[in-house]
Amino acid sequence: MILPMSGGYGWIPPLEHPSELVWVPCDSGDPLPRGAVHVGMDKNGDRLYAGRAFHEGDLLPAKINPNHSSAYVCWGGLEHAMSHFEVLCHTSVAWQSSYENRIPSNAIVIGSTVSGEKLYMGRALHDGTLTPGKIQPSHRSLYIPYNGEEVAVDEYEIMIFRPPATID
Repeated sequence: MILPMSGGYGWIPPLEHPSELVWVPCDSGDPLPRGAVHVGMDKNGDRLYAGRAFHEGDLLPAKINPNHSSAYVCWGGLEHAMSHFEVLCHTSVAWQSSYENRIPSNAIVIGSTVSGEKLYMGRALHDGTLTPGKIQPSHRSLYIPYNGEEVAVDEYEIMIFRPPATID
């Protein structure tokens, strides 16, 4: 189910499984909503969560650290703190190893560029962290927002819908 976007972005993602995503609008300083999807860990051991935010017309995957009261996106070589963002909640995800522009069919579309290119969430180990960021297939890379910069990573994991459990 997709929550109504009253007061939020009002953007419905182009997904094959739209009923499996729940986006909760947040502002800096808001408490993290229940059911937020955990996607990584920073150097201090703080948990990082999946989000998205608009920047320069693009709807970008974002990392959220509740202790920093902001979401962070990367764009144009820099890390940008966002005060208005959405948090992915109550969604069952898994991770698949990937590189370059190899996008599995069950990858979760998180956003898009102004030109319409789909963006995905990936994560990678970097400097003692497990940091999420954006995969832009045309760039053949994962970009993570880290220490004020946009860091390119060649090998990473991509967020996918969790395959259904099978009963033998």
